[in-house]
Amino acid sequence: MSGGMSETKLVNFAMANKARRKIINCLADSDRDIEEIEGIVGEKTVDFHLKILHEAGLIELEDKIVKISEHGKNFLKGGKEKGTEETKDLSQAKPVEIAEVRQLLPCIADSTKFRIVANISPPLGRVLKILKPIFPRGNYSDIKSSLIIQKGEIITTIYGSGKVVMRMVGSEAEAKKELEILKETINEAIRKGVVPAPREKIRVEFMDIYKHLPRINCRQCGEQGCYSFAIRLMAGQVSLDRCTLLKEPEYAASQERLQFLSEHI
Repeated sequence: MSGGMSETKLVNFAMANKARRKIINCLADSDRDIEEIEGIVGEKTVDFHLKILHEAGLIELEDKIVKISEHGKNFLKGGKEKGTEETKDLSQAKPVEIAEVRQLLPCIADSTKFRIVANISPPLGRVLKILKPIFPRGNYSDIKSSLIIQKGEIITTIYGSGKVVMRMVGSEAEAKKELEILKETINEAIRKGVVPAPREKIRVEFMDIYKHLPRINCRQCGEQGCYSFAIRLMAGQVSLDRCTLLKEPEYAASQERLQFLSEHI
């Protein structure tokens, strides 16, 4: 393994990409030469995707032949065995509405931002725990019966009682927009009647983030440098898209890795 990431992180990162999942599923039937793989993902990206899969131990490369490894076969087998547990029932939940914002107060952590208080009706109660997987950066507390969601700088806490507290918003208009998105996300899951099973927890270390940043301290993100940006990203105080350099072609691989890791912070 390379790059200091654990085996679990490498495998999860490798299989988080649709193109690489296609490669693995294709190899499950038989070995393929690289030209056949190019036909699946394209000539320009094939080397990158094969490298990621190889680093994760999911494939083996012999000359120009690509084979699925024993680890890859076990991964696919395990995924199929867990297939029946990938959803949670929401058939009894009712669509929600969010009441008008009741308070707009200065945020304690940043006086240039605001915190608001609103209400979800009907209250979701323990359904909140089932809904957690639909939010990439959601954390549920059994003790407080609350779901905390991070989206960029904005932190939203939904309580089982129906109370909603949103912090670090720029204005009342932004708060109302985010509340509407929150309502639609919840109601979409309720309409479908199911949500994905909780993802496997992955421990993200600070250096996992920092080493994949450009590390040239250009300050275009508004921070003093890449180190301080990584600290604030780990704390959920900034979003990855603030690093504009990652949008350059030369940082494409780093951007993909960081996107994956940031969703597991």
